[in-house]
Amino acid sequence: MAGKLFIVGFGPGDKKHMTLRCLEAIEQSDVIVGYELYVDLIREMLENKEVYTTQMQEEIDRVKTAIQKALEGHAVSLVSSGDSGVYGMAGLVFEVLSEMRAQGLPVDIEVEVIPGVTAATAVAALLGAPLMHDFATISLSDLLTPWPVILKRIEAAAAADFVIVIYNPKSSRRVTQVVEARDVILKYRHKSTPVGIVRKAYREGQEVIVTDLEHMLNHKIDMLTTIVVGNSSTFVFNGRMVTPRGYSGKYELLKNDRVGEETIV
Repeated sequence: MAGKLFIVGFGPGDKKHMTLRCLEAIEQSDVIVGYELYVDLIREMLENKEVYTTQMQEEIDRVKTAIQKALEGHAVSLVSSGDSGVYGMAGLVFEVLSEMRAQGLPVDIEVEVIPGVTAATAVAALLGAPLMHDFATISLSDLLTPWPVILKRIEAAAAADFVIVIYNPKSSRRVTQVVEARDVILKYRHKSTPVGIVRKAYREGQEVIVTDLEHMLNHKIDMLTTIVVGNSSTFVFNGRMVTPRGYSGKYELLKNDRVGEETIV
């Protein structure tokens, strides 16, 4: 009898930010499959479970292992950090299952995609409220997407005045893309535009920096970093990034209220 495959997004990595359904799925699973770095983040939860890990760029093998174990009758959690449907494993699972069906192979397993807190919203909470209006998420990883296509998307988002959330900004071999991305954005944004840089969100060694486009490259940026570039309305209040939703343009925020003043009775 075929088993079940949970595609689990467990958020930033600490248990406090995992959903109840995520915790249930991991508890119910007897097999766990994932990228080694991500599995290590939840290792303490995996006692008495069969665990399979792979390295970077071995995603297809990871998915095949998870599917095979589910076909053998196991309850399997294929784990991703963040949200499994945002640069995660969910799409690849369905691609592989679709190809298997086209080749006449068995695909009789139940699949449940479990959402998690993605990096964009995790770092936004640490930075303040930078995503209160329209925003775009763009990965600078050109492993699967040609760099000219990524640049075109950055330019379109910058020209449209979206807040831009940058995933995978830099790696050991990919060091110039974040510089090029900033140069494109500077064509449409003032150099003083607020920028948030967060490393290791909600993990040990977390770093949260609010800077601007002019100075963003002065800070440490790597694959554990997510960058948020504000739009033309974004401002900094008490060290936090804020992108207005538009209320002040339509309503008087305080009217005649004397907010903050002591009421004398």
